[in-house]
Amino acid sequence: MQAPVSGTQMLFALFIGLVLLVLLILKTKVHAFVALIITAITIGLIGGMSTQDTVGAISEGFGGTLGNIGIIIGFGVMMGEIFEMSGAAEKMAKTFLKLFGKNHEGIALALTGFLVAIPIYCDSGFVILAPLAKAISKNTKKSIVALGVPLAAGLVITHTLVPPTPGPLGVAGTFNVDVGQFILLGIVISLPMAAVCLSYGSWLGKKIYQLPSEDGESWVRLPYSGPNYDLSMENDGKKLPSAFVSFLPILSPIVLILLNTVSSALGLKGGVFSVLIFLGTPIIAVAIGLLLAIYTLARQVDRKTVLDRMEQGIKSAGIIILVTGGGGALGKVLQVSGVGNFIAEQISKTSIPVILLPFLIATLVRFTQGSGTVAMITAAGITAPIVQAAGGNMLLGAFAACVGSLFFSYFNDSFYWVTTRLMGINETKEQVRVWSVTTTIAWAVGFAELLILNIFMH
Repeated sequence: MQAPVSGTQMLFALFIGLVLLVLLILKTKVHAFVALIITAITIGLIGGMSTQDTVGAISEGFGGTLGNIGIIIGFGVMMGEIFEMSGAAEKMAKTFLKLFGKNHEGIALALTGFLVAIPIYCDSGFVILAPLAKAISKNTKKSIVALGVPLAAGLVITHTLVPPTPGPLGVAGTFNVDVGQFILLGIVISLPMAAVCLSYGSWLGKKIYQLPSEDGESWVRLPYSGPNYDLSMENDGKKLPSAFVSFLPILSPIVLILLNTVSSALGLKGGVFSVLIFLGTPIIAVAIGLLLAIYTLARQVDRKTVLDRMEQGIKSAGIIILVTGGGGALGKVLQVSGVGNFIAEQISKTSIPVILLPFLIATLVRFTQGSGTVAMITAAGITAPIVQAAGGNMLLGAFAACVGSLFFSYFNDSFYWVTTRLMGINETKEQVRVWSVTTTIAWAVGFAELLILNIFMH
């Protein structure tokens, strides 16, 4: 693709584009999806890309993002409708409450996300697990924010720091560090980050007190009140499916994707492993979960009712899919424009302490183009030789690249739209508080941990 004219022009385009995006979303009647596309076009053209390259990057970013997550979102929301209709969501919520005890739901969901995202992309994990958070919110009268934030934070933190997720695995390879050590230290670093995000989510849930409506089809805002565990545990005579049948459509895709990840990582091919790898492809795995939901949870419901409820889910998924794809399109234009790499190269020429170099580059690349994986891989590629030549700790250098890539998730990050929209948070200012601030808290805690570790591991 055509290279932009100059670094200064790229930075100017980025500044103009971000100002335009904020104004369109906050001050006009233009929908967020349209605003994202307009901004992508503006940055591409002002940044020196040709019209053909700009349109090509938008199409590639939109299609690439939805190729990974669009179908999964569609399947996931249909599965959520069946959970709601059949009573499985209520059963899952009550089972979770009995298992973990009162007022520990946030911890349970953070831990669930923490473990699930080690083998599974955080986008897929949140789509699969969001119905569980929604069901717990409905049954306990605890804000979806207090439950969804810990879940999403647990997912994104291990997705960023713990292999075999492709991003941190690629960083470990670039820095040539032992993957086993990287996994163990990654888990240790991740735990305080998840704990602080859990506390923030609990506090924010009292400020943004949002609950699912009684029919589960919309959201309601009420004055804050504490959770009602008597209501959540009472037996109102409804016949609910068993816990096993209720959790089966959620657990099956998770297990299948885990088997796919392990088989691929170990290089196991042929025979039964090729079948496992195929079945564990996220789209196939979630499709299996949806079919299980249809033929176990909805087997007693007539065909028309099931189809109508799934179509309701598809309608709600449409806007989520569009804005997620729009975020991917904007991110791709920023990536192709080269503005992230330009900033990274300028920083690498400075006298910044070597351990901070991958962290700062990953932070800035993340902010400019949205993808945490691209940010950490870019930072690793630029700084690994520098850290090695300077005699820095390669393991900490690798983690610095990963932690930096968590910084301030916003409009150009597809996961920003997945999390906020599935939690029913539609106002931009609230979306920033719910997710952009959460990722920045994780980033700041991780940075503090890096500084402490650098003292002892220098």
